[in-house]
Amino acid sequence: MKFINSWYPIIIAFLALVYSVALGLTGDFEGAQYSAHWPGTILLFAIAIRQRRLTNFKN
Repeated sequence: MKFINSWYPIIIAFLALVYSVALGLTGDFEGAQYSAHWPGTILLFAIAIRQRRLTNFKN
């Protein structure tokens, strides 16, 4: 369970990347370009949330 709690943003971002590639391979290029931004956004939000969590524990 600790593994999932630590790595869930990366797993979700990887699944979003695979989804985007699959859309591109099936010919839906607009959908692939739209969903290509999801992994970066997921990882940035995960970083922001973890930083907020860490600063709340220090105070």
